[in-house]
Amino acid sequence: MDLSSPLWLAHDTQLIVCCLLAIIAIIVLISACKLTPFLSILIGTFIAGIGAGLPPEIVAKAFSKGAGSILGEAGIIISLGAMLGALMAESGAADQIASTLLRHARGKALPWVMALVAMVIGLPLFFEVGLVLMVPIIFVIARQSGQPLLRVAIPALAGMTTLHALMPPHPGPLIAVSALHADLGLTMLLGLSLAIPAVILAGPLYGIWLSKRMHVVEPAELGELFSAKVATRRKPTFAVSLLIILLPVLLMLGSTLAKVAMAPDSVLAVTLKFLGEPLIALGLAVIAAVICLGWSIGMARDQVGGVLRKSLAPIAVLLLTIGAGGGLKETLLQAGISDTIGKVATGAHLSYLLLAWLIAVALRQATGSATVATTTTAGILAPMMAGLAATQSSLVALAIGAGSVFFCHVNDAGFWMVREYFGLELKQTLWVWSVLQTIVSVVGLLGTLLLWHLLV
Repeated sequence: MDLSSPLWLAHDTQLIVCCLLAIIAIIVLISACKLTPFLSILIGTFIAGIGAGLPPEIVAKAFSKGAGSILGEAGIIISLGAMLGALMAESGAADQIASTLLRHARGKALPWVMALVAMVIGLPLFFEVGLVLMVPIIFVIARQSGQPLLRVAIPALAGMTTLHALMPPHPGPLIAVSALHADLGLTMLLGLSLAIPAVILAGPLYGIWLSKRMHVVEPAELGELFSAKVATRRKPTFAVSLLIILLPVLLMLGSTLAKVAMAPDSVLAVTLKFLGEPLIALGLAVIAAVICLGWSIGMARDQVGGVLRKSLAPIAVLLLTIGAGGGLKETLLQAGISDTIGKVATGAHLSYLLLAWLIAVALRQATGSATVATTTTAGILAPMMAGLAATQSSLVALAIGAGSVFFCHVNDAGFWMVREYFGLELKQTLWVWSVLQTIVSVVGLLGTLLLWHLLV
């Protein structure tokens, strides 16, 4: 991109510089000054917004809007997931699932089984939903198996995030498929062929390598939440325990089927889509857990209520941090970061796949949102992609999805979820989450380039 071009304004350069300064400030405030992530991101947001020319009151309103938006979605999901996880731990359901998995997968096989389980759970679920369901299982399995926490956790994280990036009907790939008029079935098939090697490299292999070099202990507060037990007349069976944790998966899978295979206005389709909303699916799972993992096994009503209440305290810091990340994202969007990166893309002369991946990477780094990166990139490229063959359109859509998860950092809600759930330091979170996602992103790009060479 020629920065002397009339398309490129001084504001564009200023905005990119301010975005970089804000990210550096956040990292320094957290790592060197030891401020809380929420306060650090808030300060970084004002550095970026005011530096980019937004009035302070607009920055404050943008921050509030972004924080409220993400907490209205992810916050409720995380809260319901914490309730469900606490009930599974208190009742012994998590132990039942962990013990059964360990009977069939011990030692070297365990990371591979965790990756497979995470892929199954992550197929219909948003990453945030899958993570809150998997965290108590990860803690219990690591505790019972005696294996390092990262050796169990990283394969699970890789399985869920890879499916979220590369497999419709997750929002990012589905948006790209729609914008580029790609074939949904073909994109799913090609996406699965890319997801398998990405999960293998970013999951079991990377998890085994990193766990030998980085020692992470179970965080005390969440570890206690997911290990406490109350005395009951009996323990839930494995079948009931598995059904409870898979209930949101089944409901959201039903919603997916309704969207792709049923008449949109039919009663069955409308019902399945309603039940498959993340809020409804997780809410029903919590109610089912109260009945099946609480009352029916002899837990008193006040005990069940106590479990639900105490599950919310450990996630308060996490919710504030995620909200702050949403505020930073909204401020950068209002400052015009998407338009600035779009100008860079317009002046670039690269192959379709590499261009799509690079634009998505740049937008994700700037905004912290895979959905924003995917939507904006697909919108920028759609006019250029008219007339592409079905396979080409599908591969471009997958390249966008791969780029949207490259090196997710401090403006990413998932970054802070992983940090708080696993009690990591900032540097450790970069190794665990940012590098993991980068592996998925790069494998996705290389896979699309290889398939383009073989199939086009």
